[in-house]
Amino acid sequence: MRGALACICLLLVACGTQVTRIAPQEQVDLSGAWNDTDSRLVAEAMIEDALSHPWITDFHRDEGHRPAVILGSIRNLSHEHINVQAFLADIERALVNSGQVTFVANPQERRQVRDERLDQDLHAQEATRNPAGQELGADFLLNGQINTIIDANDRQQVRYYQVDLSMISLADNRKVWLGQKKIKKRVDNARIRY
Repeated sequence: MRGALACICLLLVACGTQVTRIAPQEQVDLSGAWNDTDSRLVAEAMIEDALSHPWITDFHRDEGHRPAVILGSIRNLSHEHINVQAFLADIERALVNSGQVTFVANPQERRQVRDERLDQDLHAQEATRNPAGQELGADFLLNGQINTIIDANDRQQVRYYQVDLSMISLADNRKVWLGQKKIKKRVDNARIRY
């Protein structure tokens, strides 16, 4: 009886969850669905493309300062859940850190900042208050969409993702930069159906 109990305990321990830490850059494809590698590849391609086109230098030459960008909506028109905030945060960080672009707060962030300013008006020392009406307006809106095409036959799939981003001038609605990244994957023995 004790031997059987010990075997059951050993079996339960052997079948338990195992976790192995891996480098964030390591490519791991389990299901064939959108994953962190796809997000990173999109961000890297968009960053390189956005910084290599003349919209930034043209704006700086004409206006005398760095362009201010606000994040608009990235519509997920794909067949699956895609967390667009992951690659947008990478794009925003890289563009800001390049020293060539300024980002302004999105509507949700602005509400928090404005609430804090209102609180400062009531509670902070006058010399340390930040007055209302000093916000930097955006020059450009970054928006886009993600589309997918899934081709499946039995347990084989080809998954095609296309991410399109555009930088739109708020002054005159001109599209000054169009970025695109395509990802295509063949998935054998696919279990996810769409």
